[in-house]
Amino acid sequence: MSSNIKSGAISVCIPTFNGAPYIGAQLESILVSPLITEVIVSDDGSTDNTVEIIRSFNDLRIKLIQGPRAGLVSNYELLLSLASGEYIFLADQDDVWFPSKIEVMLAHLHDVDLVVCDCIVVDGQLNVLHPSFFILLNSGSGLVRNLLRNRYLGCCIALRRRLLKHALPFPPHLPVHDWWLGLTAEIFGDVAFINQPLMMYRRHGGNVSPATERSRVAWIKRIYWRINLLSALICRKFNLG
Repeated sequence: MSSNIKSGAISVCIPTFNGAPYIGAQLESILVSPLITEVIVSDDGSTDNTVEIIRSFNDLRIKLIQGPRAGLVSNYELLLSLASGEYIFLADQDDVWFPSKIEVMLAHLHDVDLVVCDCIVVDGQLNVLHPSFFILLNSGSGLVRNLLRNRYLGCCIALRRRLLKHALPFPPHLPVHDWWLGLTAEIFGDVAFINQPLMMYRRHGGNVSPATERSRVAWIKRIYWRINLLSALICRKFNLG
Protein backbone atom coordinates (compact mmCIF):
# COMPACT_ATOMS: atom_id res chain seq x y z
CA MET A 1 0.00 0.00 0.00
CA SER A 2 1.18 3.50 -0.78
CA SER A 3 3.26 5.00 2.02
CA ASN A 4 2.65 8.53 0.70
CA ILE A 5 -0.81 8.96 2.20
CA LYS A 6 -2.33 12.40 1.68
CA SER A 7 -4.91 13.34 4.28
CA GLY A 8 -8.10 14.65 2.71
CA ALA A 9 -6.85 13.93 -0.82
CA ILE A 10 -8.99 12.18 -3.42
CA SER A 11 -7.77 9.35 -5.65
CA VAL A 12 -9.64 7.96 -8.65
CA CYS A 13 -8.71 4.42 -9.78
CA ILE A 14 -9.36 3.34 -13.39
CA PRO A 15 -8.41 -0.04 -14.89
CA THR A 16 -8.24 -0.02 -18.69
CA PHE A 17 -8.08 -2.64 -21.41
CA ASN A 18 -8.85 -1.85 -25.05
CA GLY A 19 -11.06 1.03 -23.98
CA ALA A 20 -10.31 3.43 -26.84
CA PRO A 21 -13.93 4.09 -27.86
CA TYR A 22 -14.89 5.48 -24.45
CA ILE A 23 -11.87 6.28 -22.25
CA GLY A 24 -11.53 9.83 -23.57
CA ALA A 25 -15.09 10.81 -22.65
CA GLN A 26 -14.73 9.15 -19.25
CA LEU A 27 -11.51 10.97 -18.39
CA GLU A 28 -13.00 14.29 -19.53
CA SER A 29 -15.99 13.81 -17.22
CA ILE A 30 -13.77 12.89 -14.25
CA LEU A 31 -11.15 15.60 -14.65
CA VAL A 32 -13.83 18.30 -14.52
CA SER A 33 -13.67 18.11 -10.71
CA PRO A 34 -10.94 20.30 -9.16
CA LEU A 35 -11.27 18.29 -5.94
CA ILE A 36 -9.48 15.28 -7.40
CA THR A 37 -5.83 14.90 -6.42
CA GLU A 38 -4.82 11.99 -8.64
CA VAL A 39 -6.28 9.74 -11.33
CA ILE A 40 -4.40 6.43 -11.43
CA VAL A 41 -4.94 4.56 -14.69
CA SER A 42 -3.66 1.00 -14.82
CA ASP A 43 -3.62 -0.34 -18.36
CA ASP A 44 -3.70 -4.11 -18.57
CA GLY A 45 -2.04 -4.55 -21.94
CA SER A 46 -4.32 -2.74 -24.39
CA THR A 47 -3.65 -3.45 -28.06
CA ASP A 48 -5.69 -0.50 -29.37
CA ASN A 49 -4.84 3.18 -28.84
CA THR A 50 -6.17 3.39 -25.26
CA VAL A 51 -2.75 4.34 -23.88
CA GLU A 52 -2.21 7.02 -26.53
CA ILE A 53 -5.57 8.61 -25.71
CA ILE A 54 -4.73 8.67 -22.00
CA ARG A 55 -1.33 10.24 -22.67
CA SER A 56 -2.94 12.92 -24.82
CA PHE A 57 -4.53 14.51 -21.75
CA ASN A 58 -2.46 17.41 -20.50
CA ASP A 59 -3.31 16.92 -16.84
CA LEU A 60 -0.62 16.25 -14.23
CA ARG A 61 -3.13 14.46 -12.02
CA ILE A 62 -3.14 11.46 -14.38
CA LYS A 63 -0.71 8.69 -13.41
CA LEU A 64 -0.52 5.96 -16.05
CA ILE A 65 0.92 2.63 -14.92
CA GLN A 66 1.26 -0.87 -16.35
CA GLY A 67 -1.29 -3.33 -15.01
CA PRO A 68 -0.55 -6.83 -13.73
CA ARG A 69 -2.14 -8.49 -16.80
CA ALA A 70 -3.97 -10.92 -14.54
CA GLY A 71 -7.55 -9.74 -15.01
CA LEU A 72 -9.81 -7.00 -13.70
CA VAL A 73 -9.81 -8.06 -10.04
CA SER A 74 -6.01 -8.08 -9.84
CA ASN A 75 -5.88 -4.74 -11.62
CA TYR A 76 -8.21 -3.14 -9.08
CA GLU A 77 -6.19 -4.66 -6.23
CA LEU A 78 -3.06 -3.01 -7.64
CA LEU A 79 -4.83 0.32 -8.06
CA LEU A 80 -6.15 0.33 -4.50
CA SER A 81 -2.69 -0.49 -3.15
CA LEU A 82 -1.20 2.51 -5.01
CA ALA A 83 -3.86 5.12 -4.27
CA SER A 84 -2.50 7.83 -1.99
CA GLY A 85 -5.74 9.65 -1.14
CA GLU A 86 -7.79 9.49 2.03
CA TYR A 87 -10.86 9.08 -0.20
CA ILE A 88 -10.77 6.61 -3.08
CA PHE A 89 -13.21 6.52 -5.99
CA LEU A 90 -13.49 3.57 -8.37
CA ALA A 91 -14.21 4.13 -12.06
CA ASP A 92 -14.70 2.04 -15.17
CA GLN A 93 -13.14 3.02 -18.49
CA ASP A 94 -16.39 3.51 -20.37
CA ASP A 95 -18.84 5.50 -18.23
CA VAL A 96 -19.58 9.23 -17.91
CA TRP A 97 -19.58 11.01 -14.54
CA PHE A 98 -21.81 13.95 -13.68
CA PRO A 99 -19.97 17.07 -12.45
CA SER A 100 -21.48 16.76 -8.95
CA LYS A 101 -20.41 13.13 -8.36
CA ILE A 102 -17.28 13.78 -6.31
CA GLU A 103 -18.81 16.50 -4.15
CA VAL A 104 -22.02 14.60 -3.34
CA MET A 105 -20.29 11.31 -2.53
CA LEU A 106 -17.57 13.03 -0.53
CA ALA A 107 -20.20 14.62 1.71
CA HIS A 108 -21.54 11.16 2.57
CA LEU A 109 -18.05 9.70 3.07
CA HIS A 110 -17.47 11.99 6.03
CA ASP A 111 -19.91 9.81 7.99
CA VAL A 112 -19.41 6.29 6.57
CA ASP A 113 -16.68 4.04 5.19
CA LEU A 114 -18.15 3.20 1.78
CA VAL A 115 -20.79 4.82 -0.38
CA VAL A 116 -22.58 3.69 -3.52
CA CYS A 117 -24.38 6.15 -5.79
CA ASP A 118 -27.21 5.39 -8.16
CA CYS A 119 -26.61 5.64 -11.91
CA ILE A 120 -28.50 5.87 -15.17
CA VAL A 121 -28.04 2.75 -17.29
CA VAL A 122 -27.28 3.66 -20.92
CA ASP A 123 -26.11 1.95 -24.09
CA GLY A 124 -22.88 2.60 -25.94
CA GLN A 125 -24.29 5.80 -27.48
CA LEU A 126 -25.62 7.06 -24.10
CA ASN A 127 -29.26 6.29 -24.92
CA VAL A 128 -31.11 5.61 -21.66
CA LEU A 129 -31.90 1.95 -21.02
CA HIS A 130 -33.05 2.42 -17.43
CA PRO A 131 -33.24 5.61 -15.34
CA SER A 132 -32.10 3.94 -12.10
CA PHE A 133 -29.74 1.05 -11.45
CA PHE A 134 -30.97 1.01 -7.83
CA ILE A 135 -34.56 0.39 -8.90
CA LEU A 136 -33.44 -2.21 -11.43
CA LEU A 137 -31.63 -4.29 -8.79
CA ASN A 138 -33.53 -3.20 -5.67
CA SER A 139 -30.23 -1.92 -4.32
CA GLY A 140 -29.53 -1.25 -0.67
CA SER A 141 -27.27 -2.16 2.21
CA GLY A 142 -27.37 -5.37 4.22
CA LEU A 143 -24.91 -8.25 4.52
CA VAL A 144 -27.33 -11.08 3.78
CA ARG A 145 -29.12 -9.44 0.84
CA ASN A 146 -25.83 -8.52 -0.79
CA LEU A 147 -24.32 -11.92 -0.16
CA LEU A 148 -27.29 -13.45 -1.95
CA ARG A 149 -26.99 -10.97 -4.83
CA ASN A 150 -24.29 -8.38 -5.27
CA ARG A 151 -25.69 -4.86 -5.53
CA TYR A 152 -22.34 -3.14 -5.06
CA LEU A 153 -21.60 -1.75 -8.51
CA GLY A 154 -17.88 -0.97 -8.57
CA CYS A 155 -17.97 2.11 -10.78
CA CYS A 156 -20.46 3.69 -8.33
CA ILE A 157 -18.32 3.03 -5.23
CA ALA A 158 -16.18 5.41 -3.18
CA LEU A 159 -14.50 4.44 0.07
CA ARG A 160 -12.33 5.72 2.87
CA ARG A 161 -8.73 4.56 3.11
CA ARG A 162 -9.25 2.98 6.54
CA LEU A 163 -11.37 0.24 4.93
CA LEU A 164 -8.35 -1.02 2.97
CA LYS A 165 -6.69 -2.46 6.08
CA HIS A 166 -9.52 -5.01 6.09
CA ALA A 167 -10.06 -5.35 2.33
CA LEU A 168 -6.46 -5.79 1.15
CA PRO A 169 -5.02 -8.06 0.06
CA PHE A 170 -7.96 -9.54 -1.82
CA PRO A 171 -8.69 -13.17 -0.91
CA PRO A 172 -7.87 -15.77 -3.60
CA HIS A 173 -10.48 -16.84 -6.17
CA LEU A 174 -12.42 -13.59 -5.82
CA PRO A 175 -15.06 -13.39 -8.59
CA VAL A 176 -15.44 -9.58 -8.57
CA HIS A 177 -13.80 -6.77 -6.60
CA ASP A 178 -16.90 -4.71 -5.83
CA TRP A 179 -18.71 -7.58 -4.11
CA TRP A 180 -15.78 -8.06 -1.75
CA LEU A 181 -15.39 -4.36 -1.00
CA GLY A 182 -19.08 -3.95 -0.25
CA LEU A 183 -19.30 -6.98 2.03
CA THR A 184 -16.11 -5.95 3.82
CA ALA A 185 -17.63 -2.54 4.49
CA GLU A 186 -20.79 -4.23 5.85
CA ILE A 187 -18.65 -6.15 8.37
CA PHE A 188 -16.03 -3.57 9.34
CA GLY A 189 -17.68 -0.21 8.80
CA ASP A 190 -20.74 1.75 7.78
CA VAL A 191 -22.31 1.86 4.32
CA ALA A 192 -24.54 4.38 2.57
CA PHE A 193 -26.51 4.05 -0.68
CA ILE A 194 -27.14 7.45 -2.28
CA ASN A 195 -30.49 7.51 -4.06
CA GLN A 196 -29.29 9.96 -6.67
CA PRO A 197 -27.90 9.09 -10.11
CA LEU A 198 -24.44 10.64 -10.32
CA MET A 199 -23.19 9.05 -13.54
CA MET A 200 -24.15 7.23 -16.72
CA TYR A 201 -23.31 3.54 -16.66
CA ARG A 202 -22.69 2.16 -20.14
CA ARG A 203 -23.88 -1.34 -21.04
CA HIS A 204 -22.44 -2.62 -24.31
CA GLY A 205 -20.92 -5.72 -25.82
CA GLY A 206 -17.45 -4.98 -24.47
CA ASN A 207 -18.32 -4.80 -20.77
CA VAL A 208 -16.47 -7.20 -18.48
CA SER A 209 -19.36 -7.77 -16.08
CA PRO A 210 -23.05 -7.83 -17.14
CA ALA A 211 -24.25 -6.35 -13.84
CA THR A 212 -27.77 -5.64 -15.08
CA GLU A 213 -28.33 -9.11 -16.50
CA ARG A 214 -29.31 -12.45 -14.99
CA SER A 215 -26.26 -14.55 -14.17
CA ARG A 216 -25.37 -17.28 -16.66
CA VAL A 217 -22.90 -18.87 -14.22
CA ALA A 218 -23.71 -22.43 -13.10
CA TRP A 219 -25.47 -22.56 -9.72
CA ILE A 220 -22.75 -24.72 -8.15
CA LYS A 221 -20.14 -22.09 -8.97
CA ARG A 222 -22.36 -19.32 -7.57
CA ILE A 223 -22.70 -21.25 -4.32
CA TYR A 224 -18.93 -21.72 -4.20
CA TRP A 225 -18.40 -17.98 -4.64
CA ARG A 226 -20.64 -17.19 -1.70
CA ILE A 227 -19.07 -19.80 0.55
CA ASN A 228 -15.62 -18.48 -0.36
CA LEU A 229 -16.66 -14.87 0.31
CA LEU A 230 -18.23 -15.73 3.65
CA SER A 231 -15.20 -17.77 4.67
CA ALA A 232 -12.85 -14.92 3.77
CA LEU A 233 -14.95 -12.42 5.73
CA ILE A 234 -14.92 -14.66 8.82
CA CYS A 235 -11.15 -15.08 8.56
CA ARG A 236 -10.65 -11.29 8.32
CA LYS A 237 -13.07 -10.63 11.17
CA PHE A 238 -11.34 -13.00 13.58
CA ASN A 239 -7.80 -12.66 12.15
CA LEU A 240 -7.66 -16.30 11.08
CA GLY A 241 -5.07 -17.38 8.58
